Amino acid sequence: MYVDEMLNCVDCGRQFVFSAGEQKFYEQKGFQNKPNRCPDCRSARKAMRASNGGGNGGMGMGERGGGRPREMFQATCSNCGNVAEVPFNPRGDKPVYCRDCFQSRPSYR
Repeated sequence: MYVDEMLNCVDCGRQFVFSAGEQKFYEQKGFQNKPNRCPDCRSARKAMRASNGGGNGGMGMGERGGGRPREMFQATCSNCGNVAEVPFNPRGDKPVYCRDCFQSRPSYR
């Protein structure tokens, strides 16, 4: 079903192999697009983003592009019932957790 495929890197222009195993992995993860960069350029890009503070330009928590504080919303924690401040406007169709309850959930560690 999967066959090795040659792709061109958008950064360096070199051809690289998109292997059958990688294609299977991409499908299992639900990725819709093929990789645009060769493994070397992907690694270089990932390293550059990590050195820039994870891609957020070195901004701290609660800051956005213009240095403005992030808008926070209050909700009731679905686990303990305490007030939770979250960086999104809860819609009510999914559980919302305070920081302590969110961090204590094993699936989010």
